[in-house]
Amino acid sequence: MSRHVADKRATPSGVRVQRFLAIARARRETWHRKQEEAGPSRLIQFLRIERGRTA
Repeated sequence: MSRHVADKRATPSGVRVQRFLAIARARRETWHRKQEEAGPSRLIQFLRIERGRTA
């Protein structure tokens, strides 16, 4: 009895691993965007919320 068609895979060539490593070595700015620093008004808002004052 022979194997099913789905069980007859070609031998892996390692292309998927090579592509994965190329993506891993690429610059990370693709996913990680730099955020601008918080200004003074943003800091004041954060401190107000941290103290429990919401109004």
